[in-house]
Amino acid sequence: MKIVLLTFFSLAILLPSSALAQLSEKDVVYFSRYQDTLVKMANQLYKLKDDSSKLKLNQLFSEKWEEVLLNNLSFYFGFDSVTKDVGVLKSPDNKFRIINWDLLLKDGTHMYYGFVQAKHPKTGKYEVYELNDVSEIAKNPETHSADYTRWYGMLYFKIIPCDGYYVLLGLDEYDRTASRKMIDVISFKSDGVPLFGKGVFTKIPKKFPKRFVLEYSAETSVFIQYDERKKHLVFNHVAAPDQYLEGQFQFYVPDGSYDYFEYKKGNWEYHDDYDARNEKSPLDKVKTPKRNEKPVFVPN
Repeated sequence: MKIVLLTFFSLAILLPSSALAQLSEKDVVYFSRYQDTLVKMANQLYKLKDDSSKLKLNQLFSEKWEEVLLNNLSFYFGFDSVTKDVGVLKSPDNKFRIINWDLLLKDGTHMYYGFVQAKHPKTGKYEVYELNDVSEIAKNPETHSADYTRWYGMLYFKIIPCDGYYVLLGLDEYDRTASRKMIDVISFKSDGVPLFGKGVFTKIPKKFPKRFVLEYSAETSVFIQYDERKKHLVFNHVAAPDQYLEGQFQFYVPDGSYDYFEYKKGNWEYHDDYDARNEKSPLDKVKTPKRNEKPVFVPN
């Protein structure tokens, strides 16, 4: 089999200048080879139909990710070619990134996997934390908070820096009947260990929430959008189409109105009935996502 390596010049076009400042030509070629392997494995993974075969290959896929991420310089390589199937999100301050994907099983449920690669506060090196999804046994996604070993699994699609923590926007395709959009929180202990969930949501009609969960019918689509200028998180208000279906979230759909969280003094304050009249709104750019049988990362 003939192997063709990209020249450093062509790779340089694909990588941001900040990454090139950290990576040598040899580094770029080295990580590109890993990327090629990961792309091939991802393509195989999503073609498999049998759950057992899928889970076995996924274990190898996770091990390959861990192997490359343990190299400290890997943080500066974007792995852009694999982002069709795997989310690679980096925080704006370059303190951490999340590598994140899911598996769709025959029964319609999704299993979530990933890693947090985070800069250690003392050594400055990027440590690797494998995420362990416990969503199947967690009693309540809204009140569940734990470190990376007991993570409530989902797919993340945006990181928003706050005071001392970060908001993560995510998607959980719960089962064939219901999906969830979430506003999660990640923070870090003094030793660099990532924690998920935090009591920063106020005036919300829930007791002691650690994250916000918006559950709705899998047959519809909703969004959560960040308005950076106003520091608002705007999202569809969902409701049951009939009073007899209240509480059965697999039937909830957008009712045409919007709610939002406003960032105030380190917390997110809940408000209903978002008014976007007579001014530019984050809703202007929202596109309705298309549902896909294959798990894909970008849900927004």
